[in-house]
Amino acid sequence: MPAVNSRRGRSRRTISEINMVPFIDVMLVLLIIFMVTAPLITPSMIALPKVGKAPSQPQNPVQILISKDETVQIKIKIKTDSVPSNVRNVAGDIARLEPAVKAEGAQAVPVVISADKSIKYETVVQVMDNLQKAGVSRVGLSVQTGGK
Repeated sequence: MPAVNSRRGRSRRTISEINMVPFIDVMLVLLIIFMVTAPLITPSMIALPKVGKAPSQPQNPVQILISKDETVQIKIKIKTDSVPSNVRNVAGDIARLEPAVKAEGAQAVPVVISADKSIKYETVVQVMDNLQKAGVSRVGLSVQTGGK
């Protein structure tokens, strides 16, 4: 019995650290494999469309200008007309001007909305909603370019 007691006194302690050496060895082997095989991989080629095949963009979109006091002006560059309107009548005015724009050769009437930055987002959404109800499918927003 004394031999058993002496062994209990010298019990082993468990190692609480993880041995990282095998992990590092495996990672270095994988790194070498990737470095050797990377130059052998051929890059995939993407067939991009030619510029000449793309349909040409219309040069004269209808512009809708929304000022600070929420008055709306509709401008057509073809005729250089300016039609004053308000937010609720935009759909009717665009529907009325659509035949004139289509007569110039445009397939669908492109519309660009230029709004003052102090205008509520809700006002711009109302104009876009009215345009959608009028059947205008191509609507864009004009932004100021530059970092300032």
